Amino acid sequence: MSKKRKISLTEEELVLALQRREKIAIDALYDMYSASLFGVISRIINDTPTAEDVLQETFVKIWHSFAAYSPEKGRLFTWMVNIARNLSIDKLRSRDFKNQTKNQEIENNVTFIDEQRNTVYKPELLGIKDMVKTLKPEQQAILDLVYFKGYTHVEAAEELGIPLGTIKTRLRTAIIELRKYFN
Repeated sequence: MSKKRKISLTEEELVLALQRREKIAIDALYDMYSASLFGVISRIINDTPTAEDVLQETFVKIWHSFAAYSPEKGRLFTWMVNIARNLSIDKLRSRDFKNQTKNQEIENNVTFIDEQRNTVYKPELLGIKDMVKTLKPEQQAILDLVYFKGYTHVEAAEELGIPLGTIKTRLRTAIIELRKYFN
């Protein structure tokens, strides 16, 4: 199996090939600059898969907006670095990225803590189930669905066939009653 030879063109040859939209241009662009551009992106975005996505977006943007490049204004590499940098910053500022990192951190940290401490949620060890048994039956049913079985308030309302407002009121009353055990 032979190794693929990397394509290397002079900057002038590469600019001409990009202007003509030749396939060799994108291959040469990747071979010559992917490592450097990935380095720039990785310094801004610490998540490797996301940095790889931004690198791909960078090459797509370079290809589609090459008409905006002017050799008189600066070197090709400088222009490409600015595109990579701007796309990286845009990605960091995007709402999706911020939400993704927040959610991952919480999931990863909870799992990590659980694995380190071997914690398992066992309400019976705290005596909570015994405390719940002191509540009215309708409050017990709601607490059981919402807190012990993981139902949402809407799902609990559907399961019990009562209005959502009633679920919330009974749940709040039950929690107030249970707080008395801890105060």
